[in-house]
Amino acid sequence: MSLSPQFLDELRARTMLSALIGKTVKLQRAGREWRACCPFHNEKTPSFYVNDDKGFYHCFGCSAHGDAIRWMTDQRGLPFIDAVKELAQAVGLEVPAQDRRSAERAERAKGLHDAMEEAARWFTEQLHGLAGAEARAALERRGISASTARSFGLGYSPDSRGKLKEALGSYGDPMLVEAGLLIQVEDKAPYDRFRGRLMIPIRDVRGRVIAFGGRVIGDGEPKYLNSPETPLFDKGRTLFNLDRAQAAARKAGRVIAVEGYMDVIALAQAGFGEAVAPLGTAMTEAQLERLWRMADVPILCFDGDAAGQKAAIRAAHRALPLLGPGRSLSFVTLPQGQDPDDLVRSKGPGAFEALLREPEPLVERLWKQELAAEPLTTPENRAGLKRRLGELARTIGDPMVRDEYLSEFRNRCDEAFAPPERKRQWQGGGGGSWQRGNGGQQRGGNRPGQRGGWRPPEPPPSDTARQIAQGIDPVLAKAVVAGLIRHPAQIARHLEVLGSLRLADGALGRLFEAVVDVALADRQLDSGGVRTILAKSGFNDIANELLRADTLPFSFTRHDGDDEARAVADLDEAIAVLVTRPAVDAALAEATAALQAGLDETAFERQVALVQEQEALKARLANLVLADEDD
Repeated sequence: MSLSPQFLDELRARTMLSALIGKTVKLQRAGREWRACCPFHNEKTPSFYVNDDKGFYHCFGCSAHGDAIRWMTDQRGLPFIDAVKELAQAVGLEVPAQDRRSAERAERAKGLHDAMEEAARWFTEQLHGLAGAEARAALERRGISASTARSFGLGYSPDSRGKLKEALGSYGDPMLVEAGLLIQVEDKAPYDRFRGRLMIPIRDVRGRVIAFGGRVIGDGEPKYLNSPETPLFDKGRTLFNLDRAQAAARKAGRVIAVEGYMDVIALAQAGFGEAVAPLGTAMTEAQLERLWRMADVPILCFDGDAAGQKAAIRAAHRALPLLGPGRSLSFVTLPQGQDPDDLVRSKGPGAFEALLREPEPLVERLWKQELAAEPLTTPENRAGLKRRLGELARTIGDPMVRDEYLSEFRNRCDEAFAPPERKRQWQGGGGGSWQRGNGGQQRGGNRPGQRGGWRPPEPPPSDTARQIAQGIDPVLAKAVVAGLIRHPAQIARHLEVLGSLRLADGALGRLFEAVVDVALADRQLDSGGVRTILAKSGFNDIANELLRADTLPFSFTRHDGDDEARAVADLDEAIAVLVTRPAVDAALAEATAALQAGLDETAFERQVALVQEQEALKARLANLVLADEDD
């Protein structure tokens, strides 16, 4: 269906946004606007505002922003067209007519929905009848209460090839086959798909039954039998309990993905209504996107056995290209051989809640997985680890997140393989700081002469990188080059991220290239040796200017600094800000242009987030400036 901008504008104009939102959120007058505690994140002080004149809502805490349609899709979880239809019906607008083929599909889908709802009712009747005694006993053994069974609409399919077919005969065999309720084999008469199983309805985001999961009662294979793909059911895009979990996730501020139906049901009974599960497949990109609509960092809690942990790492790899600032995954590892159902039944909800309070970040799960992949006793093994980690990080689509992962993995490798005297030690108590012996660095990477070796620089930067390089802060760039001259041992480990400095115009770019060439030709040179060679190459004046202590107020540019560890750590931080700031500035300019054009509803949210990131980078840089010694 194609909806014109004129129709959508009319729909927004007729919808009183405060009345729509006020159905589920308690609003208070605030001048010409309404305010409330944000329904998208937990807060005690209201920062969520609704403006009827402008037709949008905005939260100054989490940057949630949108109009009436966005409210229906984000808060209610409806597909776009369903949101439009519901709003149009409420304000008396007629949705533009579909073409004949679309209308036929819609009518067909309506019939399938009716058949699935009637099948669900029939299965529930069987569970509570004489035929369902064994199924009820199985639920009791698993500790599933009658009220929980009713809330999930659990049912029972008798061990018969034709009872459901007979009960739903008015729909006709072709429709029941299309709905996945009957099986058609060649020219034989269709027969019931689910026989002798506990039936678990699978619903869409609107709560409509679209499929079933059937669990065998007692022994037998397969343990679970799911509906096939149908016009209503795409298992790769659906999560079990999604319709019920959305509201619970908003209240809890988290969403938990587990492996199976019974885990979800047991957790809901134990008070964890924010749990969902994939449907017999590995977690897909579409399912991850569903999770991220409910929480920025969903918690994956798969079974503690080998299969469950493999499923978790597959989900981690699949998530990497989709990561963004603040958008990630975390993991909870259950005791060996247990699933969430086992844990809450044996040790109670408190034991599960304790695990949820300390989830494992995605980067930690990836690091542990690769670290355990093979022995690391030889240089070749360690090089293999670094290569695998680099390949994983480079699958991340967002450039800022990708750079952070590359840096983090370098840090961890550096820490893991550094000689004992260079490993990081904690100095001081709760207010201490990280330091290294022998002038080691706070942030990681490969150091010259260290096991693992120096990595050659990346291929020449792209045109995009050249454009970003134009936004490099020239003062900070000068400070960084001065810092590298003062601390030439740091050059090799920063080559990957400092490639943009090669693109700097004029003498600074040429000086940087000369510094790199000198340092890599002899990685044992100290600062004095580097300066001597630079002077012979005609860079004496600009190098001396950069190294004047009163010119650049940073620890890493001072010749008389007595804290090598701090100087190296500050240099690391300055480089991180230098290479990140142009990308943030460029992204902010793009978001601002999109907002002014009015073509992108998410532009305002991106703009707010990027402004905050820009200010954070300024604060990080300000923290590096040394205090005036005369003060």
